Amino acid sequence: MRIGIDLGSRKAKFALCDGDRLVRLADHDTIAFYKRFGRLEGEELFLDLAGSALFTGAELADATVVVTGYGRNTLSMHGAKVVSEIRAHVTGALFQTGRRDFTLLDMGGQDTKVALVRGGKLADFVMNDKCAASSGRYLENMAAILEVSLDELSRHWEEPVKLDATCGIFGESELIGQILRGYPVSRLCAGVNQTLVKRVMPMLKRFPSPAVVLTGGVAHNGGLVRLLEAETGLEIVVPEHPQHNGAIGCCRLAD
Repeated sequence: MRIGIDLGSRKAKFALCDGDRLVRLADHDTIAFYKRFGRLEGEELFLDLAGSALFTGAELADATVVVTGYGRNTLSMHGAKVVSEIRAHVTGALFQTGRRDFTLLDMGGQDTKVALVRGGKLADFVMNDKCAASSGRYLENMAAILEVSLDELSRHWEEPVKLDATCGIFGESELIGQILRGYPVSRLCAGVNQTLVKRVMPMLKRFPSPAVVLTGGVAHNGGLVRLLEAETGLEIVVPEHPQHNGAIGCCRLAD
C-alpha cells in the first residue's frame, strides 16, 4: 500500500493507492488538521494518521508514506519520504492523464505553478508564491464580496466585467466599485474568473504546448476553464481528481 500526502496551504489532501489502483481520497482543512493531529518535535513534523481515522491500522502498518508541502517551504515528516511539490504534481498529472507532453497549470489555495512537461519529464517550471492574487484564495475573497458561493461563481464566463487591478486587495475595491455601477452578478462573477485567467497568462506563455493540464482546487471552476480555453485557444485538460493531484503523485513516487 502507498499513502500520498499533499500538505497544501488551504487543504491537506490524502491518497491511498494499492499498486496502480486508487483506493481512497480524502482532504481536511490544513490548519484544523494540524491542530488536531500534528505536532513538531524540533524540525520534524509528526502526524497522527492513526488518530485521524483516514486509514486503518492494517493500511498504515503496510504502507509507504510520501509527502509534499506547500510552496518552497521544506518539511521533514516522521516516517515519510519527502518530495518536492512540483515533482509530485507533475507525476500526478502524468498518471491521471496518460499524456507525455503538456503544460501543467496548478492553481492552489495560495500559489500557482506552471510546468513544462516533455517526453514524460519535467523540462522547466515557474511558480508564483509571492502573491495570492492568482490563486483560489482570491476567488474565495471575491465570492464573499459578491455574496455568492464558489459553485455559483464558477458557473459564469459570459460578458465578463473588466477588472484591471493586479493586486488582490486593490481588486476587492475595484470589484465593489463595479457592484455600485449596477452590473449583474453573473457578469461580475465572469469578470472575477477572467481576471484570474489574465494573471496566469504570462506564466503560460513561457511554456507553450498544444494542451494545458489544469490541476488544483481552482480546476473545479468551470467558468474559468471556459475562459482559459477562449484566451489560450488550447485544449484544457482537467483530470478526474484535480485537487488531489499532488497526493496522487506522491503515491506514484512511493517506490
